[in-house]
Formats: sequence, structure tokens, C-alpha cells
Amino acid sequence: MTRSFLAALAKNPVLTNLQLVPDGAYTASRWRIEVLSGLTVALALVPEAVAFAFVAGVHPLVGLYAAFIVGLITALIGGRPGMISGATGALAVVMVALVAQHGVEYLFATVILMGLIQIAVGVLKWGKFIRLVPHPVMLGFVNGLAIVIFLAQLSQFQKPGTAEHGSGGHGMAAGEWLGGAELSLMLALTVLTMGIIWATPKVTKVVPAPLAGIGIVALLVIAFDIPVPRVGDLAEIAGGFPTFHNPFSFAGNASVAQGIYGDLLAPLTLETFWIILPYALILAAIGLIESLLTLNLVGAITGKRGGASQECVAQGVANTVTGFFGGMGGCAMIGQSMINVNSGGRTRIAGIAAALFLLTFILVGAPVIEQIPLAALVGVMFMVVIGTFAWNSFNIIRKAPRTDAFVIILVTITTVMYDLATAVVVGVIVSALAYAWQNATRIHAKTHTTPEGAKVYAIDGPLFFGSTSGFDELFTPAEDPSLVVIDFADSRVADQSALQAIEAVAARYEAEGKKVQLRHLSHDCHELLTNAGQLMVDSDDDPDYAIAVDYSVKTGQLAGGH
Repeated sequence: MTRSFLAALAKNPVLTNLQLVPDGAYTASRWRIEVLSGLTVALALVPEAVAFAFVAGVHPLVGLYAAFIVGLITALIGGRPGMISGATGALAVVMVALVAQHGVEYLFATVILMGLIQIAVGVLKWGKFIRLVPHPVMLGFVNGLAIVIFLAQLSQFQKPGTAEHGSGGHGMAAGEWLGGAELSLMLALTVLTMGIIWATPKVTKVVPAPLAGIGIVALLVIAFDIPVPRVGDLAEIAGGFPTFHNPFSFAGNASVAQGIYGDLLAPLTLETFWIILPYALILAAIGLIESLLTLNLVGAITGKRGGASQECVAQGVANTVTGFFGGMGGCAMIGQSMINVNSGGRTRIAGIAAALFLLTFILVGAPVIEQIPLAALVGVMFMVVIGTFAWNSFNIIRKAPRTDAFVIILVTITTVMYDLATAVVVGVIVSALAYAWQNATRIHAKTHTTPEGAKVYAIDGPLFFGSTSGFDELFTPAEDPSLVVIDFADSRVADQSALQAIEAVAARYEAEGKKVQLRHLSHDCHELLTNAGQLMVDSDDDPDYAIAVDYSVKTGQLAGGH
């Protein structure tokens, strides 16, 4: 079995496109754009990673290491060049309960299992099912994440050091708010950064607009010693190179050893597995859904398609490695991805550069980076919020069908109130139920009588679980002649409920001493009915519509099932 699996994988490799730059366009201009885009993203990653580490209740370096490792690996082998991954609030809000109850070592073990699950999803190529996400759900996802990004920035308007670890949601930790002149300066610098970002493209495109905003505002704050919170007030980001760390204890007793942050190691036992499995499944689902939807969004902007399964594997490899190097795991970041794309980043170079710049900040650049005012980074993220939110959705809500409008609003609210995975699943379920109901009400029949005296019911609309009641109501056995033909030329028999409905109708006619025949069955309908044992005649002529074969129906094949 293993050999056949590996052989199938070799014939259909998941990691297919690993070029740094498509078409080998290694020009100086392209390198400049990509590297500067990466630098901009790295600067924006620092407060985000630290804030999400606070939300999860772990050391800031756990978030920074995750941003570096996940960002680097997904940039190297991900399915969508130009997309940025790192520690995210959507995952952090799930992690906080695990960390509070069992400690950070269990989190590392969970991230490893999460990564293995994501690799399996990618290898099995289940990422393609992201195509089933309807457009209203996508709009709700974008709007919800834009609001989440906005809420995550509000914690920067709190006094540094007052935020409680593991509190709040989406990065909005509970703390004491700024006031007076300090708040006014923070707001003014934030607005100034946004203004610079808006104006820069009208003047020059040599430097990415977000980088220009950060640089100019940082110089003003440092030169005039303006008293506003800076990155260094949020947390110390200096640290060493991430080293290999095994979060498991092989002694079967967690008390024998402590981990890198003082928590006890996770014993490698079945009990530990059952503790971390639910969290790993939820985190894997949230990470993949957010990553694949971000992949589609970035693809729509850059004009690229495909790569879903490759992205699943990349996210899985990144999280597995991160768990062994003391990181909190991560997934695609829509905010940073928008910064990168809007700054001109289109290749793997930007993501690699962002990860390497972030590592440089941790190792040697902390004294400089810690002087950057948080207001400049908040201004960048506020511009991301403005650019990410689908403002046309207000117009769509007014003009779209009420069900689609409801789904947009539902997914947006659920994303903000709960988490992305729940929001998308709820949105898809509601959309699927609405679609099923619409198709259920479509089924109807036109009737006519043949010269031979048989009554023909020409069915229009799909026959499936939702339309069986309507299908049954079309027939009047007591009034019909001895022979009735049900014509499926404009219909399809979809599922077991449809088979049961056909048999029930045939049984009603049989009770009246009358006969039912089926006509114009397509290939799939013919096969479905044949497998159920309901066809008296076994012929392949009718599915091609070359000869209209009338099939008699066997009753009693599905009787007794409820």
C-alpha cells in the first residue's frame, strides 16, 4: 500500500512550481521591488507577531520565530508566490485555552500534529474543494478579516505593558487606553502615515508606499523625540537564532524535564495525543481555510490560478518544522499579503526577503527596529484594512438575492465573533441549503397522452432529496391510464432519495394495477438505477438518446428503509 501511495505521488507531484521568479525575469528592477516589498512586510510583521503571541499567552519570540519559519518555508515552496504567511490572530485565539491549561510545550506538539494533518490534506489534494466556497462567502471572509485586522490594531492605542497575556480576541488584548496628548499624537502620526502612503504613488514608485510611510514617520519621531509608543515599548524582540527543540518527553512522565520557557514537556503518550488532537484539527482547518481563501484573493489580483494542494503541503511543512523550533505556527496573512502585493511583490523573493529581514531584526537589528513608532505600523495596517474591505459589497447586498446578501453579512459577523473556519463552514452550509431549496422548488412536469393511450410525464428539474416531495405530488395514479411513462429528458436522478421516490411512485401505480416506465435516462441515471436493481431492461441505448427505450421499474428494491 505504501509503495502504491508513493508511486501515485510520484506520478502526480504536489510541489510543481518552485521558481523564484516566473520566466526567469531576474532583472535589477524586479529584485529592487521584491526586496523593498519584503522589507516593508517584515516591518509590519513585528508588532503583529508580538501581539498575537500575547493573545496566545506565550513569549513574544514564539510569535516572531513562527513568523520567520512559516514565512520562509511557505515563500520557498508555497502555491502562490507573493503570498505572506506567519503567526495569525485566527490561530492565536484557539491556542490560548491550550496554553493556559497545559503549557507552551503542548502548543508546540499541537503545531507539529497540525502540520502533519495539513501535509496529508495537500498530498490527498483536498485543497481543490476550496472551489466550493461561493462568492458571497468570499466577500464575507474578506470583510470579516478586514474588521479583524482593524480590531487587532486597537491594542496599539493602549499603554505599553498594560495588556494582559491571553486576553481579548484577534490581537485586541485588554489593557489601559492612551489618553490626552499621547493619544492625540498617536492618532496624528497614524493619519500622517496613511496620508504618505496615499500620496507616495502619485510622486514616485521607486520606493513602496508603505515603506515610505514607515520611514518618514519614524525619522520624524526619532529626530524630534516625539513621546509616542514604539516597538520596543511593546516587547523586546532581540533573540538568538531559533534552535531545534523537541517538545516531547520520552520518559512517559512530564515531570522529568522542563521546556525552553519553563513549562513541562509533553509526554509522548496516547493521553497527550487525545489532548492535542482536537486543537490540531481546528488549527489545521482554520489555517488551511484562511490560506486557501487568501491564495484565491491574491491570485485574483495577480492573475494566477491553481496551487491549492501545493499551498496545503507548504503550510503543513512550515508548521511541522516550526513546532520543532519553538514557534506557535501560522498560516497565510491577508494583511501582510496585501501589503506585499500592493508594494509590487509578485514572486517568492519578496516572501523570502521578508523572513530574512525579520530574522535580522531578531538577531542584530532589534535596537533600530524597536525605535519605530507603533503609529507608523498602525497606519500601514489601517490602509490595508481600507484596501482589503470589499466596499462594493454594500452595493452587492442591495442588488443581490436576499440569500446571498444574508450569507455575506453572516460570514462577516461570524468571522469577527468566532473564527474563520466556523464562518466559512456556516456560509457554505447556508449557501448549499439555499441552492438545494431553489432547485427543490424547480421540479415540475408537462403531461400529454400518446396515440396508444399512455400518459407521459415529462419531468423538468433535478430529482434529489430536496425535490422528492414535489416529485411525488406530480402524479395521480387513480386517474391515470394503465400505462404511465416518466420522461427524464430534462431531469436527472441524483441520489438515493430520488431512487426511493421513483420506487414509491411505481408502487402507487402498482397498487392500482397500473404500470410505470422510465424514458430518456442519462448515463449516470441509468447506472444509478441499474445498481439499485430498479430497471427491468438493461440497455445502454437510451442514455445516448439514439433509441427511446422505456424501462420498467422493479418495486420493493429499497423498501423498508426510513
